[in-house]
Amino acid sequence: MKINEPNRIGAINSYQRNVESNQQADAKKSRRKDEVSISPEAMKMLEEQGRTQDAGRIQRIQELKEQVSSGTYQVDSSKLADKLLPYFKSTGEQ
Repeated sequence: MKINEPNRIGAINSYQRNVESNQQADAKKSRRKDEVSISPEAMKMLEEQGRTQDAGRIQRIQELKEQVSSGTYQVDSSKLADKLLPYFKSTGEQ
């Protein structure tokens, strides 16, 4: 009496291999991390920009970073509105 045909077992094994390979591909995708790469030209530009910045601007940026991190940074809503208004006027005309 013949219970299993040899070709059916091969088809099942092929299906199992396909499922396993899909699971491995999903595992690889989940392990991937986001990466950022900066070209050598961009690094050179950043270095040049760092050299040309004045000390007052660096001081101001540091103060703003500290205010934001401590939660004490206050947005001047009237200045913000003055800066946004020309943009919305120009987009409304189009």
